[in-house]
Amino acid sequence: MNTLIILLSLALWGVVHSILASHFAKDMFKTRFYRLAYNIFSVISFAPILYLLVILEDQPLYQVSSPWSFAMLGGQALSALLLLIAVLQTDTLSFVGLRQLFEEEKAGQLVTRGLYTWVRHPLYLFSLTFLWLNPSMSVNSLVFNLDVTLYFIVGAYFEERKLLRDFGEAYAEYKRRTPFLIPGLKF
Repeated sequence: MNTLIILLSLALWGVVHSILASHFAKDMFKTRFYRLAYNIFSVISFAPILYLLVILEDQPLYQVSSPWSFAMLGGQALSALLLLIAVLQTDTLSFVGLRQLFEEEKAGQLVTRGLYTWVRHPLYLFSLTFLWLNPSMSVNSLVFNLDVTLYFIVGAYFEERKLLRDFGEAYAEYKRRTPFLIPGLKF
C-alpha cells in the first residue's frame, strides 16, 4: 500500500507540475511573478511527498558498506556540485523567478555551453545520479527513485518539444549533436 501511496502522490505532483510548466498555464496567468510562484509552489507541494517517505512504513533493501559507500557519497557530492554548476550556467535569476520581479521578462536563451555541451539535460542527469548513488536503499526510496526517473524522462520529452517550438532549428541542431542524458549515447 505504501508503494501505491508514493506512486500516486508523485504522479499527481508530476501532472500538476507539468501542467503548470506549460505555455498554456503561463499564458493563462500572465503575471511577471509566475516563475517565482511556480517554483515556490513546486517546492511546497513536493514537501508532503518527502514527508511520506519519512513516515510510511518501509523495508530496507540494501546498505553498501565502506569503502564503497564512501565512493558513492563522493559521487553524490560530485553530482551536487555539477548540478549547482549546471544551474549557474543558465540565467539563474530568471530560472528561479527573481529577475522577473525587477525587470520585464525576456525570451529565454538556448544554453549550449559548459555542461550543456556534453549533455542536453544536465539538471536531470546530476539529480538522478545524486538519487541513485545513495548507499542505502529501501523499498520506498526505490519506488521514489524509479518514479522520479520516469518523470524526468517523460518530462524531458515534453520539454524538448517545447524547446523545439521556442528555438526552432537552433535547438534541432543542438539536439542532433548533443546526447540526451548520457554522454556518448544519442537518444
